Amino acid sequence: MDFDDPAVMRRLCVERLGPEAGRQFAAMARRGFRLVPASPEAPAAGRSRLGGPALLEPGTPWPVSAGVPLSLHAVLDTDALAEWLGDQLPTRPGLLNFFYLDPDVPYEEYRELDPYHPDAWRVVPADPARAVATTAPEPALRYPQRPVHAVEVTMLPDGWDLENDDLPYDKDRHWGAPSLVLDEMPDLNGNTAGHHCAFGWPDTSYTVSVTSRDDDGPAVHLLQLPEDAELGWGWGDAGTMYFTIPAGAFAAGDFSRAEAHGYCC
Repeated sequence: MDFDDPAVMRRLCVERLGPEAGRQFAAMARRGFRLVPASPEAPAAGRSRLGGPALLEPGTPWPVSAGVPLSLHAVLDTDALAEWLGDQLPTRPGLLNFFYLDPDVPYEEYRELDPYHPDAWRVVPADPARAVATTAPEPALRYPQRPVHAVEVTMLPDGWDLENDDLPYDKDRHWGAPSLVLDEMPDLNGNTAGHHCAFGWPDTSYTVSVTSRDDDGPAVHLLQLPEDAELGWGWGDAGTMYFTIPAGAFAAGDFSRAEAHGYCC
């Protein structure tokens, strides 16, 4: 769930989960954005967009998987997002280009490829002062460009992105911390499902977690891309693509370790 008012978020967490669990859950909140079409009243967040050409530094090779070029799905202008993210953006990566091996690439090109292989996705940073518009080579699909406005929100994790050690819970009533949140805050899940979002927490609306964990804690959510009929992409029945990165790699600015996971009904 996302909140325009963090104070309302904290109050609801305490009211529904109790003082201790509510405060701990509220402390897990992250700042993020809903990405909506830009307009004169809601200007684009810098050069952030869905679709369109990539914005790459001269000489940057177009990412491929087994020789087949990936499709460019989005660009985030982190300089335009930095003020709201604050210390949640530990480095200044500039522009982030999000690529994925499109399942709609012509079958003869696609049949030998593995969409779950680490080469099937890429997040490529670029210096905004040097980046130039770069058109995808064939047979990568080229999606229409949609500049996006970034709506600042505070997000809580999906119930399925919790682990039992995250929150105290009554073991006689709940099988784990996810059960506590799913039972007491059922309207939390699905709040941003079906919406393009950046940073914050992902919203799966599936009984799975897309946020891996390691010694540095939960992975950082970079981008959530549901199917979009107007842009012309999809990930299966009501599917969504999620880009994440280990927290340590994000702190170091190492986007080569970013991951992508797609889920559908």
